[in-house]
Amino acid sequence: MTELGPVAWPPAPIRTGRLVLREPEARDRAAVVELVTSPEVSTYLGGPQPRDAVERAMPGAPGRRPGRFVVDLDGSMIGQITLTKDTGHLPRAAGRAELGYLLLPHAWGHGYAAEACAAALDWFAGALPGEPVVLATQTANLRSMRLAARLGFIEVERFEAYGAEQWFGRWTPAAPSDRARARQPG
Repeated sequence: MTELGPVAWPPAPIRTGRLVLREPEARDRAAVVELVTSPEVSTYLGGPQPRDAVERAMPGAPGRRPGRFVVDLDGSMIGQITLTKDTGHLPRAAGRAELGYLLLPHAWGHGYAAEACAAALDWFAGALPGEPVVLATQTANLRSMRLAARLGFIEVERFEAYGAEQWFGRWTPAAPSDRARARQPG
């Protein structure tokens, strides 16, 4: 049993047209530090973490945990995707699988986030058929709002938290036959 229920972890790496979703490795440390200390990445997440504190807290390889995927492009980490339950940051998400994603700024604008999140959601739908996924983002984060819509998340509510308006959405997996039809060229 894992944070994702009866799912064996880690799964085999997930490959898309350009990316690999895999477990973190020691070689990802510098990219993880950059990700959590980047002012651009953390604009809508309360600001960057201090680099010296992150360096001290992560003296070796990044932590491995169920639901955490490194987004790998050509052998280098460009971001991470998380599918976790009980993160504790929002009562609305408690007990539900919640999608999170962070990409390094140089990877923005190339469709990598959509490709990686879609692959993670597809894996999740196969691993836990019928289980919905939730997502929360600030309404001011227009890129994240567009990505949520593109991935098929439907707005459940808006609310105030962390000093800003938040958007909370839900994604329900399509039946396997519907996913296969959606991938076929028109």
